[in-house]
Amino acid sequence: MADVVYPPVIGFARTMFRALNMKITIEGEEHVPATGGAVIACNHISYLDFIFCGLGARKNRRLVRFMAKDSIFRHPIGGPLMRGMHHIPVDRDAGMASYKAALTALKGGEVVGVFPEATISQSFMIKDLKSGAARLAASTGTPLVPMVLWGTQRFWTKGQPRNLTKRGVAISIIMGEPLRPQRRDNQDAVTAELRARMTSMLEKAQRSYPQQPDGPDDTWWLPAHLGGTAPLPAVYESEAQ
Repeated sequence: MADVVYPPVIGFARTMFRALNMKITIEGEEHVPATGGAVIACNHISYLDFIFCGLGARKNRRLVRFMAKDSIFRHPIGGPLMRGMHHIPVDRDAGMASYKAALTALKGGEVVGVFPEATISQSFMIKDLKSGAARLAASTGTPLVPMVLWGTQRFWTKGQPRNLTKRGVAISIIMGEPLRPQRRDNQDAVTAELRARMTSMLEKAQRSYPQQPDGPDDTWWLPAHLGGTAPLPAVYESEAQ
């Protein structure tokens, strides 16, 4: 498919990365295939995750088509950009249409980006995953690439004021060895393995992260088990019910 909108958006993002002096590290880029379809399953800790998830696939010049909630596509500015970049709208009340669109993209050799937690994790830990990413990969015979991000929550996340001009923030992007689910596989078991891998990768990203909170009022972006004040998963999940 022709991409007129995506390249300049990437160029603008890279300019912003430099202007804000971001410290971006990327590991495991070789796990994103240079050609053919693939599913990237990424954790979700920020409203900006799609930008950095897409950056992780750029070594092989892949453009990721993200599955995103349809309300974004109705935004007067975001909508035309999302459609111009050929992302895939997801209507949670009628999900089959978006699932079929993702299948078509994968069969056409595209990389499809999925946030299998469905919503932002306010604990900054890996939540329970939906099985859609595994089912997409199994149905099309494409690799399922686990990815985790760390640091993106410091710009803009749920329940915190956004700070899009914060300078010098470290961003970690890690991609793991792909899973290769088959149609005959139990996709719940595949999803459990995906979650285990993403959890291990996120722990690695957190342990190796080069920056610490600026002070006691800046610990909100760390999970509780690392001394931060982010809510425990059981707290915000029970409140959401």
